[in-house]
Amino acid sequence: MQPPEADVVLVRHGELGVKSEQVRRKMEGRLAENLRAMLDARGLAGDIERRRNRLFVHTDEPDAVADAAADTFGVVSASPARTVEPTLEGIEAALAAATDANYAGGSFAVDATRAGPDDAHPFASTDIESEGGAAVWSAIESQGVEPVVDLDDPDFTLFVECRREEAYVFLEKRAGPGGLPLGTQRPVVALVSGGIDSPVAAWKLMARGCPVIPVYVDLGDYGGPDHRARARATVEQLADYAPGEAMAMHVVDAGAVVADLESEMDALRMLSVRRFMLAAAEAVAESEGAVGVVTGEAIGQKSSQTSANVAVTDAATDLPVHRPLVATDKSEITQRARDIGTFEDATVDTGCNRVAPELPETNADLDAVRAAEPDDLFERARACATARTVVPIER
Repeated sequence: MQPPEADVVLVRHGELGVKSEQVRRKMEGRLAENLRAMLDARGLAGDIERRRNRLFVHTDEPDAVADAAADTFGVVSASPARTVEPTLEGIEAALAAATDANYAGGSFAVDATRAGPDDAHPFASTDIESEGGAAVWSAIESQGVEPVVDLDDPDFTLFVECRREEAYVFLEKRAGPGGLPLGTQRPVVALVSGGIDSPVAAWKLMARGCPVIPVYVDLGDYGGPDHRARARATVEQLADYAPGEAMAMHVVDAGAVVADLESEMDALRMLSVRRFMLAAAEAVAESEGAVGVVTGEAIGQKSSQTSANVAVTDAATDLPVHRPLVATDKSEITQRARDIGTFEDATVDTGCNRVAPELPETNADLDAVRAAEPDDLFERARACATARTVVPIER
């Protein structure tokens, strides 16, 4: 919802405000750049104004711009708003107009804040709420409805933010992803399988400011039908959240290695497959300037993801392995995948079940795995990574 004559979008961020002045300014600048890229990618016009702890987008398309802002990492919330004079009369008139245009029944409340020194306005935020509430009351009465005020859980809330030079009236705060602006941290390699979990994990690292370099390990005959296409589709969805970043999917051909592991190993082979993947991801990271690897693993979700087995697979790389989903239930991961748009393309068999042994080891010992797997496993991982195919993501 938006008030009549909405002309601006208020864009709020969170964590940036607690940074040092120098860091905050730098991150706010990056947030503005990323928001500009998001607007350009969606063909939206708007002038972005930076103020301390807030961005303002002056636009003729506030509804669509608010949606774009709510998809931008670092944004906590966005509100299409109407700019009015910072007077009680101007605010009351805008509140009445917003009620006439948007009220659809139920209880209401006016939630107001006032910024600036005490002498900035001849009224307080409580005056805005009481006088503005009276204007809303009258507007509802004019519709032939008995007004009901509920300050705790209203059905219809009107917000006012009053500053020294202007006031803003709005009706909603569209939630954004929060976190930090993309590009304020060093990049990481994201192992993407085409399944539900790995795109969500990559998205979460992006929400912490890390650009991701997607790496898809092709399992050859052990991959599902159209598996690579599904993986690419999820990467394309992630790319929509990073319009200012050049993104490509790095495809590592592991078909021959996986076939050898399947024929030579039994209960431990899935762990060696995972170790191969991490070693290949490390090689890609070294060549691309990345500083870590992100995976969609959660403790206990699969046999290779028990706490003991994770320790074994982590030994394959010197880089930190980030697992943002490590303690997350599958239902939560699935809902997040739906929210960010990767679920539909990710509902495909990842192929790993065709590699996993009938009775996989769930409490592996690192020395036993090293003794069982081929001595040249990591050399082959690096060679496959070097020979990888890079597939640009077109927007």
